[in-house]
Amino acid sequence: MEEKDMKCTTRSSEYLIRRPWMTVRKDVVVHPDGRVQPEYYVLEYPDFINVIAITTDGRIIMEQQWRQAVGEVSLEIPAGVVEKGESPLQAARRELAEETGFTGGTWEQLLVTTPNSSTATNHCYTFVARGVEQTTTQHLDATEDLRYFFVTEDELFAMLKDGKIHQAMMVAPLWKYFYKRSLTPIPLSKGRGE
Repeated sequence: MEEKDMKCTTRSSEYLIRRPWMTVRKDVVVHPDGRVQPEYYVLEYPDFINVIAITTDGRIIMEQQWRQAVGEVSLEIPAGVVEKGESPLQAARRELAEETGFTGGTWEQLLVTTPNSSTATNHCYTFVARGVEQTTTQHLDATEDLRYFFVTEDELFAMLKDGKIHQAMMVAPLWKYFYKRSLTPIPLSKGRGE
């Protein structure tokens, strides 16, 4: 089946909630074979960014913060929302500075993912920032309460391998980062047990 044969159309859309952090719409979706899905709920979120920030002395910046939805203190990399008028890279630089006070370095985009393509409209951009330095203090939003700390690559890999990082939009790029760093020799051509 070709991709064009799978494309649905939207007959109508109705916004149910429009709040700064929660926009929900109900679409009436028509499938290619004519079936109508009368209630398809879509969450409109702004794009997200993540930063794998590596200091000039080779440490990686991590954060801890309470996550109300899952009821736990979460181990994360610096992250945030792309604000209107910003590029993902501008947002990543801003969020890192606000959350940790670290700036500068060389930046590259590592990965773009969709947090939940079945219900959410946004993308998540992950950047690697190498050689960042602390040039200012934290500038947190009024409702933010996070602490940052430093780990070595080995410590971060152990946290990831041991399942201590739960945020899926951070787990995926961290695995890619370590794969690219060749710290996890993943046999691509051999079967299990070979």
